[in-house]
Amino acid sequence: MATTKDTRTTKTGTAFTDEERAAMQEHAAEVKRARSTKGTKAEKAAADAAAVVDKIAEMPEPDRGLAERIHRIALETAPDLAPRLWYGMPAYAKDGKVVFFFQDAAKFRARYATLGFQDPAQLDDGSFWPTSWAITPEFTGSDEATVADLIRRAVA
Repeated sequence: MATTKDTRTTKTGTAFTDEERAAMQEHAAEVKRARSTKGTKAEKAAADAAAVVDKIAEMPEPDRGLAERIHRIALETAPDLAPRLWYGMPAYAKDGKVVFFFQDAAKFRARYATLGFQDPAQLDDGSFWPTSWAITPEFTGSDEATVADLIRRAVA
């Protein structure tokens, strides 16, 4: 798959790609929706979780299958995390802060999907450690166990 990206150039160089601008617009819409949504905390959480499921359903295969598996693992491993959208990607938050997210390959026309962890994740291992992993359609049961372990460590 080609990884060329449409960009706009400025006098100082390359600006954001169309995909990056779309992600920023999605994030702005998410923030606006969160601020304007009325209801109890539980109702808002349910709406956020439904938005994640809807976003996953919109993904093309094989990203959709991978996202469904990551979503299932997340809910089983850390049911206290709150699913929500983050820049248009399924994400899982603790105390309002995103711990990890799933970025489908199609989102930025990448070669592979990504499982990324943010600062609240407790994955520290010395002075140097990975914060994101590439996921291919060949994702196995052993890989699922690794992801579950990463999530457990992230929220410990």
